[in-house]
Amino acid sequence: MSWRLALCGAICVAGLAQSFEVDSVKSAPPDSRVRGSMRGGPGTGDPGQITYTNVTLYNILLRAFDIKTFQLAGPDWLQSRKYDIVAKVPPGTTKAQFGPMLQKLLADRFHLAIHHETKDLQGFELLAGKSGAKLKPTAIADSQPAVELSGPPKTDPEGYPQFDGPGLVFMEGVRGKAVLVFVTAKAQAPSALTDLISREFRLPILDNTGLTGKFDFHLEFAPQPPGALPAPLSPDALPSAPDDSGANLTTAVQQQLGLRLNPRKVPVYIVIVDRAEQVPIEN
Repeated sequence: MSWRLALCGAICVAGLAQSFEVDSVKSAPPDSRVRGSMRGGPGTGDPGQITYTNVTLYNILLRAFDIKTFQLAGPDWLQSRKYDIVAKVPPGTTKAQFGPMLQKLLADRFHLAIHHETKDLQGFELLAGKSGAKLKPTAIADSQPAVELSGPPKTDPEGYPQFDGPGLVFMEGVRGKAVLVFVTAKAQAPSALTDLISREFRLPILDNTGLTGKFDFHLEFAPQPPGALPAPLSPDALPSAPDDSGANLTTAVQQQLGLRLNPRKVPVYIVIVDRAEQVPIEN
């Protein structure tokens, strides 16, 4: 079972971000068969250290800038050369501070330089269905801190993650013969849902639901194959999902949340890598 918690010209990424206290950056052995992993940092079970093992600079950049795959462009080697990074995170570092710190490390050790652009990409807009959205306004106070999980949460009898406080958590489970993704959202804006859908489809999703405020909801769907596209649905159709496979994400969003996806061009913020050294400055 797996689970996930749901955080203008050339720019040299150095800035005034706080630095890691101690860091080790080096190329991974070219023949390494160690599975790539990115562990630690704010909001995890090991907030005081990051340990990135056998990972591409591409994946590190996605985390540093908090962007999705379709928002990053650069040379092909970003997705092939791999690195090992170990760094101490200063006590009290927040998620908001962590990204710029990681950007600074990449600038210092890889001489990273980037620029930003906005491009219109093919994507989808999320709209309210004919009968209206089925999301429940939350009763959780804005002052309540977001949930931070250090391990897989407990689940209710239906398989949905259980936790206290605002957050969005999704995990895979089995119901009958079907492998499903079970989502629990508490005190989440519609943007949290569009972000989830965008990551599953690897496409930009624009929120045009007209919904404001924060909501609680459950959602279950069959895992999406890599590169899958939203299945077309009539605005009024509510097809039944096969019992042995579960609903695809498009159908689940329409049936369970009263929302629908409509294809359209979406303006997207893009990070473009202008320069980065393949061999980092080591310790």
